[in-house]
Amino acid sequence: MRKLKLYIATSLDGKIARLNNEIDWLPPLEEYDYGYAEFMESIGAIVMGYKTYEVCVGLGEWAYKDKTSYVFSRSSERKLIPEAALITEDPVKFVQDLKQTDGKAIWLLGGGKIIGLLHDAGLIDEYILAYIPVILGEGIELFPGIKKQENLKLQRHQVYENGVGLFYFGKQ
Repeated sequence: MRKLKLYIATSLDGKIARLNNEIDWLPPLEEYDYGYAEFMESIGAIVMGYKTYEVCVGLGEWAYKDKTSYVFSRSSERKLIPEAALITEDPVKFVQDLKQTDGKAIWLLGGGKIIGLLHDAGLIDEYILAYIPVILGEGIELFPGIKKQENLKLQRHQVYENGVGLFYFGKQ
């Protein structure tokens, strides 16, 4: 069975983006890799919400061409780039089925609503959180409105000179 991995940056106050979906507060990847290259080697597919998709498309060239990308939306009228597939069915059911297929792990890229749904369904196998030393105040929460407690075990961590802390958690 494929694993679903959440790999995401968060502010110290638990925000993954500003209210306008801006991520300008993130440090550049050129400074440090933050385990990204190693992580991407383990990934075969990506799932994300439509707002996260819009942010990714807005960054320029699609960075995930060698991965199968699925974008969740309630609207079947959304138009996507050819490298991404629109999924209008229930995200929980879709991810349950996707995890049963052969292949590398699945990256849960975001956003908060999809993360909350998949967390509460118990489908996230690994939580990889990059804590950025900034407090945003207002913003989109990492775990908005979750209902389920999940006890995790710290598997490893690394703290970088710029204050970013990368923490790998798995289920107990």
